[in-house]
Amino acid sequence: MAGQIPTQFIDDLLTRIDITDVIDARVPLKKAGRNLQACCPFHNEKTPSFTVSPEKQFYHCFGCGAHGTAIGFLMEYDQMSFPEAIHELAESVGMTVPSTQVLAPNPAKQNVYDLLDKASQYYVHQLQTHPQRSQFLNYLEQRGLSGSTIDHFDIGMAPDSWDSVLKSFGGTQEKIKQLNEAGLLSNNDKGRNYDRFRNRVMFPIRDRRGRVVGFGGRVLDDSTPKYLNSPETTVFHKGHELYGLYQARKANRKLERIVIVEGYMDVIALAEKGINNAVATLGTATTPDHLKQLLRSAPEVVFCFDGDRAGRDAAWRAAENALPLLGGNHQLKFMFLPDGEDPDSLVNQQGAEAFNSVVNQAKNYSDFFFESLEARVDMSSMDGRARMVENARPYLRHIPAGVYRDMLEQGLAERAQTSTSVLHKHLEKLTENKTKAQQKSPSTSAGFSPIRMAITILVQHPSLHSEVKEFDKLALLSKPGASILVELLETLHAQPHLNTAALLERSRDTEYASHLQKLAMQSLGLEAEALKHELIGLVGQLQQEAVADRQAYLTKKSFSELTEAEKQEIKGFK
Repeated sequence: MAGQIPTQFIDDLLTRIDITDVIDARVPLKKAGRNLQACCPFHNEKTPSFTVSPEKQFYHCFGCGAHGTAIGFLMEYDQMSFPEAIHELAESVGMTVPSTQVLAPNPAKQNVYDLLDKASQYYVHQLQTHPQRSQFLNYLEQRGLSGSTIDHFDIGMAPDSWDSVLKSFGGTQEKIKQLNEAGLLSNNDKGRNYDRFRNRVMFPIRDRRGRVVGFGGRVLDDSTPKYLNSPETTVFHKGHELYGLYQARKANRKLERIVIVEGYMDVIALAEKGINNAVATLGTATTPDHLKQLLRSAPEVVFCFDGDRAGRDAAWRAAENALPLLGGNHQLKFMFLPDGEDPDSLVNQQGAEAFNSVVNQAKNYSDFFFESLEARVDMSSMDGRARMVENARPYLRHIPAGVYRDMLEQGLAERAQTSTSVLHKHLEKLTENKTKAQQKSPSTSAGFSPIRMAITILVQHPSLHSEVKEFDKLALLSKPGASILVELLETLHAQPHLNTAALLERSRDTEYASHLQKLAMQSLGLEAEALKHELIGLVGQLQQEAVADRQAYLTKKSFSELTEAEKQEIKGFK
């Protein structure tokens, strides 16, 4: 993963930075014994289960399982690539990443970002200077957009031409290839390249960091498709991006609420009227990735849908995707517009106050959830209420255990006119299952194999490697994990300054990376002094096992099968 960024530099960087500073700047931490804690930024929760260890330079959430180093945190929370996270951390402590060919997240990917940014500037310039610009400007004016709003969203135009972008940016075969990679060109059956966007109003789509990752284009006439998005590329994934999120975060120092609407023009029309907290999905249903981004950005998310059957169906799909994220200190709500209205038309005809009034009347998730289930059955009959409980069962299983789930079950019992005790006989209790699973899982050294225990001690307390003077025989072991243990000891003896975070980052691209991360989180229940003796004893025990295994292997062979080296080895055992 590090590419051409030297491993030694990453090691040094992780000894210079403090993960608590990195995380606290984004998620306020509070002291909790030897560690620090907060409500997890990666899922909804009311009681803090997100823990940061200054000693290990490692974070872990006991609720959702998120974990990693400062590098991993930036990659997950700020949506950075590995090299971007390295550069961000290096800059924070005044270090300079060694000049290599990989100064950008990825040379090819950076080329795509640069090209898309230039294309965005090109489309804006066309709207300002092209002979055909009047019809586009008239359209935008008819939609009620001011020049400042057009500038704010960098709205542009793609001329009615098959090759305007191709001629402007595709001077060589290499550049044409890059245009294809950026999703700016299309190809016909004969392999001919031509502009993907033609005669359209252009809306650049930015990621949460403000980089242009794609475009949406709208026709002015009745041509189809009415809206055309960039295809999936190395930097654009429509199931992940939200149009307007970057602008909403930029316009609001602290977002208290985000409204999810259907299209670009809805977001832009609302912004024109001073409502700067709307975002839109890109021609797809609201995905779990969308929801995770939104819940990190604001404590309240309101889904805005048409009031017709299609709008209700879309709302239910969003509700289903939200199930694993329910609970905690976030609120999800649903609002439905009057027949024939969309956010654009409503705010233009009735103003921002009227739109905000509809938003304020949005239904809570629980109300929408129950109303949707009730609409499928006859609630006046016992049979219908029983069916509603059965229909609810698979959805409740996906909701995290906690107060919110308990209250939903209580609400379900009340609507079904039964008791929670009766209801619980027929619902699988996730909390009970989790508790049983936790009881079966080792949370201390009990049940650990000697190799696993030794690895765990080294990962959590790397400095204890100096207590292990001899480990040459461990390479003879054929047991699982033996090679990892040897590699750790060799690495730490060669680089004695490495901490837990550095060890984990060194293993990032290995097949055992996830195993080391899990071991870094295990509670050992012993102080370092006690673990020192434990480690010495374990390695000594393993050394003896290795010798015994090797001796048994050699003695099983006939004397004629032994090599001269093996014969000398047997003499050494005696």
